[in-house]
Amino acid sequence: MAREVRHDENGPAVFEESDLGDDGQLYVCRCGLSSEGALCDGSHNATADEAQGTVYKYEDDDPDGDRRPIDGVEFGDE
Repeated sequence: MAREVRHDENGPAVFEESDLGDDGQLYVCRCGLSSEGALCDGSHNATADEAQGTVYKYEDDDPDGDRRPIDGVEFGDE
């Protein structure tokens, strides 16, 4: 359940106190689909049915858009 993620930025993300959640925690996106940049917006919920060992490409990095498996790509020891 890996996915191709494209990053356009080449510098660090700077977080502010207003970026903290209601519980005082900072939630950083790891799926690459968040519309909030480095901050999690819950887009990872769209990946819940991804198969282990398959690498996916989400068109236009849109969790609500089409996704397709990428053949011939191996990813770690999932």
